[in-house]
Amino acid sequence: MNQRATVAMPPADVEEHLAHGRKLQLATVNRDGTPHLVSMFYAMHAGRIAFWTYHASQKARNLTRDPRVTCLVEEGDGYFELRGVQVTGEVTRIDDLAGVAAVGRLIAARMPSPLVVGDLPPGEVAAALDGYVEHAAAKRAAYLVEPRRVVSWDHRRLTT
Repeated sequence: MNQRATVAMPPADVEEHLAHGRKLQLATVNRDGTPHLVSMFYAMHAGRIAFWTYHASQKARNLTRDPRVTCLVEEGDGYFELRGVQVTGEVTRIDDLAGVAAVGRLIAARMPSPLVVGDLPPGEVAAALDGYVEHAAAKRAAYLVEPRRVVSWDHRRLTT
């Protein structure tokens, strides 16, 4: 068996890896054809990667012109710890406020609370997160990635 086949994750592991990640590298295509690469918080929605961004961001402008993306969710520091999933596909844009807010809630729920709500008492965190999402959603668009190709690797498999 070749090394590529050895390190590829089975579909259940791919799903689990994407479900537990919080940040991904998102590549879009600039007007001049060069890649635009950024880190994004994301969530999974109906088996697809979901993210949101400001309407005027470079990635939003790129995706309006060309909906192709590549997303990378990776972890590990040493070579034999590296695990990752790369999803290449096209985005579906969500502009309606309810849809954008729904994606925002999924993402906010996965973020460490101090990033969004500071030092609020636990009983006030949910309301603060919802307030943040409602405020931010008016300025954003959300996207769902329709996967066309998924590639994975888990270098821990090389040590067994």
